[in-house]
Amino acid sequence: MKFLDQAKIYVRSGDGGAGAVSFRREKFIEFGGPDGGDGGRGGDVVIETAANLNTLIDYRYQQHFKAEKGHHGMGANRSGAGGESIVLRVPVGTEILDEANEQVLLDLTTPGERHVLLKGGDGGFGNAHYKSSTNRAPRRADTGWPGEERWIWLRLKLIADAGLVGLPNAGKSTLLAAASRAKPKIADYPFTTLRPQLGVVSAHGEEFVLADLPGLIEGASEGAGLGHRFLGHVERCAVILHLIDGTEDDVVGHYRTIRGELARYGHGLADKPEIIGLNKADAVPAEELAKKRQKLKRASKRPVLTLSGATGGGVPETLSALLTVIKDARAKAVEAKAAAETAT
Repeated sequence: MKFLDQAKIYVRSGDGGAGAVSFRREKFIEFGGPDGGDGGRGGDVVIETAANLNTLIDYRYQQHFKAEKGHHGMGANRSGAGGESIVLRVPVGTEILDEANEQVLLDLTTPGERHVLLKGGDGGFGNAHYKSSTNRAPRRADTGWPGEERWIWLRLKLIADAGLVGLPNAGKSTLLAAASRAKPKIADYPFTTLRPQLGVVSAHGEEFVLADLPGLIEGASEGAGLGHRFLGHVERCAVILHLIDGTEDDVVGHYRTIRGELARYGHGLADKPEIIGLNKADAVPAEELAKKRQKLKRASKRPVLTLSGATGGGVPETLSALLTVIKDARAKAVEAKAAAETAT
């Protein structure tokens, strides 16, 4: 299935049905009277998250979605039926934004979450509604209220616990394949990963989701390479695993390139917990690897792990470090949720 993480669509709720003008006319009944029913309410536009979806491809080939209009009222005090609502099913992690793609209207992070995005219009009153002691035969009936309409953006941010970032050919896909059952494309040329890949990783009897993102390059903030298109998927991650190719001469320069792109992207990515991994340790002599690790440690002022996604060396230690940060983030999230529930 093709991966699509952004889509622009038009949505419109249903108009309300019109009320009816009708009078009771029956044989052997001396006094008639108004009996026009009210119009039905228009259908809503509903957004619902589905746990079995992971792409917005359904909104690639259809961009217009309209709920059903309310049905008209009829004689004999019969009200019109309400219009059928339209339900748009989206993956967990989808954001709904306005037409300018700036203001977030909804942020859907829970499976089965359901929200009414646009309400249908109310139905109009029939002439029976206007009957009074001074107006015994009203001929007034209202048209239904119009529904709401707008263009919106759907933007998917994958739900992952940890995100893999790094320059092309840093070995991100190899590590994901070694740590999980995911089968990303692996080749000896840059940009083999063209869309985010997810893998479920097991460590110490616990599981977490690891996301492999397409490689960044210098100038990504100006659109170079694949640009910043997929960095939004890291925003929900608890920790970033920054992989650096240990076979390169300037590992410090590579580290600073990615850190600069994260800072230019914003949205708090530069402030997220980060674990640095010097990858491809099997292809570098031990003495040279130690020197590069020391340089990287001084430049980043953080601990640096050495690993090899190809041989599996150092991978368990790296996954353990990720799990420690993820467990801490999960515990804080539970505490924050409990505090919010107590406050309400």
